[in-house]
Amino acid sequence: MIPSILSRQLRQGVSDFLKTTFPVSTPFFHGVVDRLLDAEGEVFKGPYLTIQLPFEQGDTGPDYFPDVPMRYPPYRHQEQAFERLGGKTPRSTLVATGTGSGKTECFLYPILDYCYQHRGDPGIKALLIYPMNALATDQAGRIAQTIFDNPNLKGNITAGLYVGQKENEPQMVMSREGIITNKDTLRLRPPDILLTNYKMLDYLLIRPKDFPLWQNNAPDTLRYLVVDELHTFDGAQGTDLACLLRRLKARLGTPEHHLCCVGTSATLGTSEEQDALLGYAEEVFGEPFDRDAIIHETRISAGAFLDKSPITRIDLPPIEKAGQLDPQAHADYRAYVIAQHALWFGAHNPEAEFETTGWRIELSEHLRGQLFFQNLLKILGGHIRDYHEIISSLARVTPGLKEANPEYIIKLLDSMLTPGLHGPYRTP
Repeated sequence: MIPSILSRQLRQGVSDFLKTTFPVSTPFFHGVVDRLLDAEGEVFKGPYLTIQLPFEQGDTGPDYFPDVPMRYPPYRHQEQAFERLGGKTPRSTLVATGTGSGKTECFLYPILDYCYQHRGDPGIKALLIYPMNALATDQAGRIAQTIFDNPNLKGNITAGLYVGQKENEPQMVMSREGIITNKDTLRLRPPDILLTNYKMLDYLLIRPKDFPLWQNNAPDTLRYLVVDELHTFDGAQGTDLACLLRRLKARLGTPEHHLCCVGTSATLGTSEEQDALLGYAEEVFGEPFDRDAIIHETRISAGAFLDKSPITRIDLPPIEKAGQLDPQAHADYRAYVIAQHALWFGAHNPEAEFETTGWRIELSEHLRGQLFFQNLLKILGGHIRDYHEIISSLARVTPGLKEANPEYIIKLLDSMLTPGLHGPYRTP
């Protein structure tokens, strides 16, 4: 993805649509739509940019749960979730962290640890509800691998996927590739962890043939209730879910405040909206959420990220090579990325290493030592900023840009971002 081309294509596409859909035939208004579309900030705003730095690491190691160790040390927000969801008195929690932040691990490891501590006890101990079957199936694969690769869990903990779609070869036993999906097997031997969607859960509570799923559940057996992508359950669907969860608790006779509820989403809102979020969660789950129930992500600052990265390059691509900064001057994306690498970091030609991990790691070191990139990170400060604001700030702090043409700075910014997108950094 080349940011400059993508933003230009989006803007041009919307402009063409508006001009075609709303043609102006009155002479007095001739050109008014064109002028409106061309005026900056009237119809189109941005583009906007953010560069998300790595998440803060927690203070503990991968064995936060000794019997269920992780492959890597947890992030700080995962550690905060473990503190709330682990132990003898887990507390209802909202995990409101970004995409790729390990939201699943936030609740999965406390649940697996609980199931291991209660291994051998019959009944469903954790219920995971997903808005779509595709999400449930994807998570089922991750859970299968986690259980299979842990000698404590393998053979002691079971998980099952119960959704409406039929499989050609439903799985009757746990494996590394998948969890139990055979419905008859799930009814005969209910799993410790059940994955489903909210519509199927409705059937599981009313269909006589599914009664065996719950027959081993005492009032206090079900301990965890997780709703993934909680923000998708709004309006009437949110009301349906709230009623469904109350029916579930009534059916199982769950004691008041016994159930530990978890809601996850990358778009649950900001810390300023905390009261509204907590109220929404309490209405959906019918359980209390304390003031500290929302887990937000924490990322390292630009200063900390660049702390051990001395400036090794201050030169910018010269103005006489500005034509090479234009994506349209290159045959394809690959040629453009390689050309920008050469402009910023020297004559080394990475074409043979373009897809290798080593080149990407090397690229990250080049970026961290480039003054222009360091200034960009500091200007962004972990926030989303308008391109024009970024360009104005870069011109003030970067040597050689105070008198430069803004169009040249835009091309420099686009050029710097494209290798960054190909390398280990991503800009949403």
